[in-house]
Amino acid sequence: MIQLFTTKLGRLRIVGFMEGLSLLVLLLIAAPMKYIFHNPELSKYLGPVHGAIFLLFVLNTLSVSIEQNWKFKTITWKILVACFIPFGTFYIDYRFLKNLNTGK
Repeated sequence: MIQLFTTKLGRLRIVGFMEGLSLLVLLLIAAPMKYIFHNPELSKYLGPVHGAIFLLFVLNTLSVSIEQNWKFKTITWKILVACFIPFGTFYIDYRFLKNLNTGK
Protein backbone atom coordinates (compact mmCIF):
# COMPACT_ATOMS: atom_id res chain seq x y z
CA MET A 1 0.00 0.00 0.00
CA ILE A 2 2.86 2.40 0.78
CA GLN A 3 4.20 1.82 -2.73
CA LEU A 4 1.04 3.45 -4.12
CA PHE A 5 2.04 6.82 -2.69
CA THR A 6 5.78 6.72 -3.32
CA THR A 7 5.95 5.95 -7.05
CA LYS A 8 4.62 7.76 -10.08
CA LEU A 9 2.85 4.60 -11.18
CA GLY A 10 1.22 4.27 -7.77
CA ARG A 11 0.03 7.87 -7.89
CA LEU A 12 -1.34 7.24 -11.40
CA ARG A 13 -3.37 4.34 -10.01
CA ILE A 14 -4.77 6.54 -7.23
CA VAL A 15 -5.65 9.38 -9.61
CA GLY A 16 -7.21 6.84 -12.00
CA PHE A 17 -9.43 5.56 -9.20
CA MET A 18 -10.45 9.09 -8.24
CA GLU A 19 -11.14 9.98 -11.91
CA GLY A 20 -13.28 6.89 -12.43
CA LEU A 21 -15.18 7.45 -9.21
CA SER A 22 -15.86 11.12 -9.97
CA LEU A 23 -17.11 10.21 -13.46
CA LEU A 24 -19.48 7.61 -12.03
CA VAL A 25 -20.82 10.08 -9.44
CA LEU A 26 -21.38 12.62 -12.21
CA LEU A 27 -23.16 10.13 -14.47
CA LEU A 28 -25.19 8.22 -11.89
CA ILE A 29 -25.99 10.87 -9.28
CA ALA A 30 -25.28 14.43 -10.44
CA ALA A 31 -26.79 14.16 -13.94
CA PRO A 32 -30.09 12.62 -12.74
CA MET A 33 -30.28 15.25 -9.98
CA LYS A 34 -29.77 17.99 -12.54
CA TYR A 35 -32.04 16.78 -15.33
CA ILE A 36 -34.74 14.81 -13.52
CA PHE A 37 -35.00 16.66 -10.22
CA HIS A 38 -33.90 20.08 -11.56
CA ASN A 39 -31.21 20.45 -8.89
CA PRO A 40 -27.87 21.33 -10.54
CA GLU A 41 -25.93 21.90 -7.29
CA LEU A 42 -23.89 18.67 -7.29
CA SER A 43 -22.93 18.87 -10.96
CA LYS A 44 -22.10 22.57 -10.51
CA TYR A 45 -19.42 21.72 -7.96
CA LEU A 46 -18.37 18.22 -9.02
CA GLY A 47 -18.00 19.03 -12.72
CA PRO A 48 -14.91 21.23 -12.31
CA VAL A 49 -13.44 18.84 -9.74
CA HIS A 50 -13.84 15.94 -12.17
CA GLY A 51 -12.27 18.06 -14.93
CA ALA A 52 -9.24 18.80 -12.78
CA ILE A 53 -8.84 15.13 -11.84
CA PHE A 54 -9.20 14.19 -15.52
CA LEU A 55 -6.38 16.56 -16.48
CA LEU A 56 -4.26 15.27 -13.61
CA PHE A 57 -4.83 11.70 -14.88
CA VAL A 58 -3.77 12.63 -18.42
CA LEU A 59 -0.65 14.44 -17.21
CA ASN A 60 0.27 11.59 -14.86
CA THR A 61 -0.24 9.06 -17.64
CA LEU A 62 2.12 10.96 -19.92
CA SER A 63 4.66 11.35 -17.12
CA VAL A 64 4.63 7.64 -16.26
CA SER A 65 4.73 6.79 -19.96
CA ILE A 66 7.96 8.73 -20.35
CA GLU A 67 9.44 7.34 -17.12
CA GLN A 68 8.58 3.73 -18.01
CA ASN A 69 9.46 4.09 -21.72
CA TRP A 70 6.01 2.96 -22.85
CA LYS A 71 5.35 2.97 -26.56
CA PHE A 72 2.42 5.26 -27.30
CA LYS A 73 0.97 2.95 -29.96
CA THR A 74 0.86 -0.07 -27.68
CA ILE A 75 0.29 1.11 -24.10
CA THR A 76 -0.18 4.83 -23.49
CA TRP A 77 -3.16 5.36 -25.79
CA LYS A 78 -5.10 2.55 -24.09
CA ILE A 79 -4.67 4.19 -20.71
CA LEU A 80 -5.66 7.60 -22.07
CA VAL A 81 -8.79 6.21 -23.77
CA ALA A 82 -9.81 4.45 -20.55
CA CYS A 83 -10.53 7.73 -18.80
CA PHE A 84 -13.28 8.52 -21.34
CA ILE A 85 -15.21 5.32 -20.59
CA PRO A 86 -17.19 4.68 -17.40
CA PHE A 87 -15.37 1.94 -15.46
CA GLY A 88 -12.46 2.31 -17.93
CA THR A 89 -9.91 3.46 -15.38
CA PHE A 90 -10.91 0.62 -13.05
CA TYR A 91 -10.48 -1.90 -15.88
CA ILE A 92 -7.08 -0.51 -16.91
CA ASP A 93 -5.90 -0.57 -13.29
CA TYR A 94 -7.05 -4.16 -12.79
CA ARG A 95 -5.76 -5.54 -16.09
CA PHE A 96 -2.61 -3.52 -16.58
CA LEU A 97 -1.38 -1.00 -14.00
CA LYS A 98 -1.69 -3.30 -10.98
CA ASN A 99 0.65 -5.84 -12.56
CA LEU A 100 3.22 -3.20 -13.45
CA ASN A 101 3.21 -1.80 -9.92
CA THR A 102 3.92 -5.16 -8.30
CA GLY A 103 6.52 -6.17 -10.87
CA LYS A 104 4.60 -9.25 -12.11
